Amino acid sequence: MTDNVHAKLFTEFPPTSTREWKEKVIADLKGADFDKKLVWRTNEGFNVQPMYRREDLEAIVHLNAFPGEFPYVRGNRKESNEWFTRQDIRVDNATSANRKALEVLNRGVDSLGFVIPSGNDFSREEMAALLEGICLDCIEVNFVVGRDKVRVLRLFQEVVGEKGIDPAALRGGINIDPLGKLLMEGKWNNQRPLDLVKNTLAGSAAMKHFKIVEVSGYIFNNSGSSVVQELGFSLAAGVEYLDRLTDLGLGIEEIAPRTRFHFATGSKYFMEIAKPRAARLLWARIVKAYGPADDACCQMSIHAETSRWNKTIYDPNVNMLRTQTEAMSAVLGGVDSFTVHPYDLVYEERPSELGERVARNQQLLLKEESHFGKIVDPAGGSYYIEELTRLIANEAWRLFLDVQERGGFVKALEEGFIQDAVNATARKRDLDIVNRKENFLGTNQYPNFNEMIDTPPPAAVLEPEDNTATDAVIKTLKPYRGTRLFEATRLKTDLHARAAGRRPVVYMFPVGSLAMRKARAQFACNFFACAGFQVIDNNGFKTVSEGTRACEENKADIVVICSSDEEYATLAPEINAALAGKAIVVVAGNPECRPQLEAEGITRFIHVRSNLLEELKKYQTELGIA
Repeated sequence: MTDNVHAKLFTEFPPTSTREWKEKVIADLKGADFDKKLVWRTNEGFNVQPMYRREDLEAIVHLNAFPGEFPYVRGNRKESNEWFTRQDIRVDNATSANRKALEVLNRGVDSLGFVIPSGNDFSREEMAALLEGICLDCIEVNFVVGRDKVRVLRLFQEVVGEKGIDPAALRGGINIDPLGKLLMEGKWNNQRPLDLVKNTLAGSAAMKHFKIVEVSGYIFNNSGSSVVQELGFSLAAGVEYLDRLTDLGLGIEEIAPRTRFHFATGSKYFMEIAKPRAARLLWARIVKAYGPADDACCQMSIHAETSRWNKTIYDPNVNMLRTQTEAMSAVLGGVDSFTVHPYDLVYEERPSELGERVARNQQLLLKEESHFGKIVDPAGGSYYIEELTRLIANEAWRLFLDVQERGGFVKALEEGFIQDAVNATARKRDLDIVNRKENFLGTNQYPNFNEMIDTPPPAAVLEPEDNTATDAVIKTLKPYRGTRLFEATRLKTDLHARAAGRRPVVYMFPVGSLAMRKARAQFACNFFACAGFQVIDNNGFKTVSEGTRACEENKADIVVICSSDEEYATLAPEINAALAGKAIVVVAGNPECRPQLEAEGITRFIHVRSNLLEELKKYQTELGIA
């Protein structure tokens, strides 16, 4: 009976071809261009279609492999999607850091990241105190060290040896990445940095699951790169390590399994799911070319963290929404470990207890309540994500080959190719933020009208991170946050308001067409609130005299006329004349009658194509906000 029902369903609902679907969409668009209206051109350099079908998967070769099989695009594990939930702890005092580590381990964390600013000042006694009471063979232990990383690793080995723990049972890693330091500081910190890496690998060979070499892809992400650039340049750095270390006499089996890629995860939800899948695919094929004895050597180890580039100091609770989707993307993509940074990390000297608790629980919710760790490759088979995986892999591979043709990662850095490519993408993204093509809820779109910062954050919060050495020999990358210029602009208004005792008032003057005036008033309110101005909206006015009287009563500094294009020709000049010398008059929109209005002295217009940041700065200058 069931078979008959199925047969009947297939008869009643015959298959529809892609051509038929597209024709239906075009008909519904009523003449609009399909590609211009619905096809999305990404920063990664490829187009994303509005719909995908089974036929789009026919050319994708990796679908023939199961999870845990080469080329590992579907993950390194066969039975589950488990990952390590990591929390980083700054070590200013070893005993206090140990106490905090034990506390967070009891709250669900199974991976620790000890942040040690300088290994030069760290002693064996401090290392012993730091690790006291921690079951080192049951969790991950990671070290993020500013200087003298090798010394910290040696101290760790000594303490582990004293505890009688089998080195092969240790999991975790340390951030030894001379290429990353070169990228950030502009010079090598050691005359023979790769010799140091080689000796460190050899000296810690018994710790076969402890990652020694780190590829810091998060630097590209936090500097404004695209997903493709983060992946392509990270792969090039990984190959630089493979080439140089094999030239120094190490085997591929000694290097690849102890190399870990450290990415940052941004807010492009589906793109970030596809990124680690594409990364594993390409790395597996790269390592395979070195002739390892076992395909397991081709597995890519990935640690990821929430991106800092897209976090904001205004409306900071939105950061929790960003970190939650980023954690979901990374986990669904199959990372091995993940760090959710606290929502207030970008502006607090130390994250709050609430910030750390929320960050920790965001991962635990995904693991313990949503069971994301139970299903292997949960994104597998999705037409859209499989196609994104293919597209990202193809574009990242082209970029990787471009770097190789230039002589490899270091040569490409020396000629500035990598830095220029990332900076060009960052500039484009900055412009997209200004034009609100890339939205940041609470900052350049739908700001919190009532929010005000009384105490300015440290200057470093609003500036790029510049670690360039005084004797640098190459250009460096300078990680920054995409919203920093908006935040600096709004902060000027906040500080001015604190000194003046009031915020500048932007008063909406809705008049005429009901539909147009409401829509434009809402647009204008969001527009000016992004600079921290006090915006006052209302239901509209029946006459110009009624509206101008309300503007004067509310002591408006700026008045925004909100009406239809047709009505502006007569209403705007009358309102402008009534408010001459009393307020700055602005028209919401870009009407055809604009030349006529400009001839009558109305020169200020705001609309969707306005450069939001530059316009707001101009109004600040007119209002005397320095």
